[in-house]
Amino acid sequence: MEGIARNDPRRFALSILSTALGGGTSSRLFQEVRERRGLAYSVYAFASHHADSGLVGVSVGCLPAKQDEVLSVVREQLGLVAREGISAEELERGKGQLRGGLVLGLEDSGSRMARLGKSELVHDRLLTLDEVLTHIDEVSIEDVRAVAAEIFSRPEVLAVVGPA
Repeated sequence: MEGIARNDPRRFALSILSTALGGGTSSRLFQEVRERRGLAYSVYAFASHHADSGLVGVSVGCLPAKQDEVLSVVREQLGLVAREGISAEELERGKGQLRGGLVLGLEDSGSRMARLGKSELVHDRLLTLDEVLTHIDEVSIEDVRAVAAEIFSRPEVLAVVGPA
């Protein structure tokens, strides 16, 4: 679905939403699609931000015969999050994952240089680590629910790659 632009302040809420939905083994989609139902080996959600728009997506690796059921479960979960939001536990876990990933990413010189270069190319200024952490910490459960309701009410685009 269409996401939000890279300078939109809601990008932090969308990052937490994406993490809660499909950012690891404790995420909703991983638990529902893979662990509970055994429908797929790989499942994750992502958000990318561009100059004037963005992209929110879900990727699933499954057998062709399971495609319809997988789509049904994913759509069900997206609708549920759009209506009800995420839990307080998912919010805190998402914030922790984002904070940890950011801090650990700065341990690698390549990641540090990529962050600096991206800031020079696409942002007005480089946010300090403390500023980014503050933005993450300020996201409320209502911020995430509002972003989910907006994003998941937009038309979806489906792409299937597989055997002919």
